[in-house]
Order: sequence, then structure tokens, then C-alpha cells
Amino acid sequence: MIKRIVKMEFRPDKVEEFKLIFKTSCSKIKARKGCHHVELLQDVNNPCLFFTFSIWDEEADLNAYRDSELFAGVWAATKALFNAKPEAWTLQEWKA
Repeated sequence: MIKRIVKMEFRPDKVEEFKLIFKTSCSKIKARKGCHHVELLQDVNNPCLFFTFSIWDEEADLNAYRDSELFAGVWAATKALFNAKPEAWTLQEWKA
């Protein structure tokens, strides 16, 4: 399993628009093959700063979503609202 974190900062006047994009696309993302979880987190001190956190079976499933028509539409709408360049990490659990 892998975990994906994406950090995004939005222009203040675009925060509500982003929330609507996420609300309408979240269930479609969750329905993708290999996706177990998707959530949106908002910074408590900066209301323009958000993180998505998702859990996938494997990186190939995440990449299939990133290559999909769904992602292309969601990302095009989302990136138009950014106030800063997004950052993303794909992680796996480290077990001692």
C-alpha cells in the first residue's frame, strides 16, 4: 500500500470553488481501482492551505488515476486556482 499527500495553496477568493471541486469529485476518485481512502485536510492557521491524503493499493493504481480523464478534468480546474506551486509525496509505511 502507498499513501499520497498533496499540498496545495489557493488564492483566498478561490477556496470555496476548490472545496466544491473536491466535493463533486471525491466519490469518483474513491471509486477508482485500488483507491481505499481520500480525504481533504485544511490547515487550522491558514484557510488557503489544503492537503489531500489518499491510500492506494500500489503506485500503478495511483498512476492509472493520474493518467485518467477524471484526473485531467479535476486537475485542470484545480490548478487554475493555485496561489503557489503544489507539492506531492508518494509514501509507503516503514516497518521496523
